Amino acid sequence: MQTVARTENQAEISIGRGKQARRAYGFDEVSLVPGSLTLDFELCDVSVTLGSHHLAIPLMASAMDGVVDVGVVGRLGKLGGLAVLNLQGVQTRYENPAEALEQIAGCDKHEFVGLMQKLYSVPVKEELIAKRVKEMKALGVVTAASVTPNMAEKYGRIAVDAGLDIIVVQSTVTGIEHRTAAGNAQLDLKSFVEKIGVPVIVGNCVTYDSAYRLMETGVAGILVGVGPGAACTSRSVLGVGVPMATSIADCAAAREDYQARSGRYVLCIADGGMAVGGDICKAIACGADAVMIGSPFARATDAPGRGYHWGMATPSPVLPRGTRIRVGSTVSLEQIVNGPAQVDDGTQNLIGALKTSMATLGAATIKEMQDVEVVIAPSILSEGKVYQHAQELGMGRK
Repeated sequence: MQTVARTENQAEISIGRGKQARRAYGFDEVSLVPGSLTLDFELCDVSVTLGSHHLAIPLMASAMDGVVDVGVVGRLGKLGGLAVLNLQGVQTRYENPAEALEQIAGCDKHEFVGLMQKLYSVPVKEELIAKRVKEMKALGVVTAASVTPNMAEKYGRIAVDAGLDIIVVQSTVTGIEHRTAAGNAQLDLKSFVEKIGVPVIVGNCVTYDSAYRLMETGVAGILVGVGPGAACTSRSVLGVGVPMATSIADCAAAREDYQARSGRYVLCIADGGMAVGGDICKAIACGADAVMIGSPFARATDAPGRGYHWGMATPSPVLPRGTRIRVGSTVSLEQIVNGPAQVDDGTQNLIGALKTSMATLGAATIKEMQDVEVVIAPSILSEGKVYQHAQELGMGRK
């Protein structure tokens, strides 16, 4: 593997004589700069292409059990987005997952870890993998499902044989090869991509080099983000994570260099840390082609989590790296995506927010949005908002 080295100077900071670091930025520390051109809202095209599949909107729903079930796959798909079903969650462990979901939503906050470990100890049933895929396909939308690297060969093949359109290979951090303690490779990603027969999205990663290497395996998209999710506790448990604005910009640079060398374009999908429309706009301005979000969709009245949201690693039997948070149930999935918004905090009408931002910035397409100017603006959330914060309204809501 030979990557194309970036030559930009990146200032290093000494955190001690034996360790250097570099400054990284999150969404709250950056802001977007309007230029001399503005557009009519209707001129903004937010579509994206993934393999042979065209998505009218760049929104993907995270493969989390409180966010996606078969019904959400159908509803978001008909709105133009893509919902990813967790092939190793309650949907494939239980014939009737509603009972397990009711227990998770109804338990005390001091008991949910043990309960979830118990519920997720029930083995995945291979027949339910095929059944869920066929149920999704019957809805007439593009279908996608997630599997961990160690089970990708087995469960991925069952799902694709049942008609799945897109497979997502996902773990906290994914490399091009996963090895066991015995030293043998469990997943050769390049070989898997060549054989599986459908577009593969892989994640997660946060650096230029890892993104570039993953692109070389032939994947259609990479998930960018480690640690920022609303229910994720990896930064506390493992000390691992990079702020999203920097992660996206680094991986987007790898995408551009890889395309220049290979002629093939790989989607960068920002995954996690986006709660409101402005976060999505910033993610795309930093270089993302699409975004994968969980907690904003978990708030939908038709989400399976019943007002709760939890991470994929929460049920781990030995080291949970996620928690269960209450996000509440607000409006329908359709209103979260397309409005009309009933609140002023940016959690509803996400596509309206994206198109309005693009129009204000003079960006007619996602690619043009990736080229807008970004500034470091650590005061942007409080600047001029003294009344909102004092009265806990708008941007000052607690």
